[in-house]
Amino acid sequence: MTDLSILPLHDLTIDEASRPTAPKVAAATDMHRRKGRQLAAIHRHYLMEMAQIGAVLERIEAKDTPPEHLKKIVLSLEMAENFRVFGSLCGRECQVLKFHHDIESSDMFPRLEAAGGGMFQQIVAKLLSEHEVVHELIIRLGRAADKLATDPSEANFVDASQVYRKLEEVVRSHFGYEEAELEEAIGYYLGGI
Repeated sequence: MTDLSILPLHDLTIDEASRPTAPKVAAATDMHRRKGRQLAAIHRHYLMEMAQIGAVLERIEAKDTPPEHLKKIVLSLEMAENFRVFGSLCGRECQVLKFHHDIESSDMFPRLEAAGGGMFQQIVAKLLSEHEVVHELIIRLGRAADKLATDPSEANFVDASQVYRKLEEVVRSHFGYEEAELEEAIGYYLGGI
């Protein structure tokens, strides 16, 4: 296994081309698929929260506010206390996203594998490997944001912005894949989220 912490940011990818396709659940109904879409609703919440961070970065990139005002802008958001606690730009959302993935990895994925008689083993393995990439990006964003909070320079802002953009790209792709491939299985085998 590759140590993701040593990879340059541009090489930290999820390799969409290698994603397996989930088998159809023949007995799944529209009701099962609707229940399976509960995961997409949860994901939309995370993406909306991430969009708040993106909006802050865009304001700075547009020169609406200089990087040294980043802390004040972020602290005006709902996640202000978490920014202080975790010392990172992603604050609560990065922690919640990690928690979400931990639940999937330790509970939902093993239950799907067992209930599906192993038919989802390849899908789960791919999703778990993508979780590792997301977690590495969360760690990098936390470090970059800590550095930016300590030294709000243009160079540190650019670094934090690049990591954030990569995280957002990977998370959007990962969520889409997970939702598409597990919708029937979640509804049929687990009864929903």
